[in-house]
This record gives sequence, structure tokens and C-alpha cells, in this order.
Amino acid sequence: MKHSEELRMTYSGLISKKGGKKIVRVSFERGKDFAEGVVPDGTIEKSSGFSPEELTQLSGYLKQNADEILSKAKEVNPLRSWLRTS
Repeated sequence: MKHSEELRMTYSGLISKKGGKKIVRVSFERGKDFAEGVVPDGTIEKSSGFSPEELTQLSGYLKQNADEILSKAKEVNPLRSWLRTS
């Protein structure tokens, strides 16, 4: 990874998919570069500006930290966050 710019990670709350599967959408941002992935699969679905090696590292990070990300996503309350900014 380029160490000259800060890498920022944000994530959604739990999202229910067909069949009852729960996922979390995760975004990585570094300047104008971005990558969007899904936990628990660790799949990077969209990206711009990251090298293939960096995308592999991000995917590995998602897979290794899936349980922690899922746990933190359970605490996300989108309505409460929206009301605070209104």
C-alpha cells in the first residue's frame, strides 16, 4: 500500500440478502482511490486507483477481520446516525 496517504475504511450496518444471509458493505478510500467490498466473503466488487496487489491485500483484510467487522456492523443504527446529522 502507498503510505503517503491515509487509508480510510467505512462500513454499513448489517444488510439482509435473499435466503437470510447477512452481509456488510465496506468501503476503502485513499485520496481519489476507492475500493468497495463485502464481508464475510471478502470480495472486492468495485475499485479505482488500487493496484491488483493492493486489492488482494484489502480482500485478505476483509476475510481475516470478517467476524469483527460483522460484530461492529450490528451496532450501526442508520436511522439514529441520520437523525444526529439532521
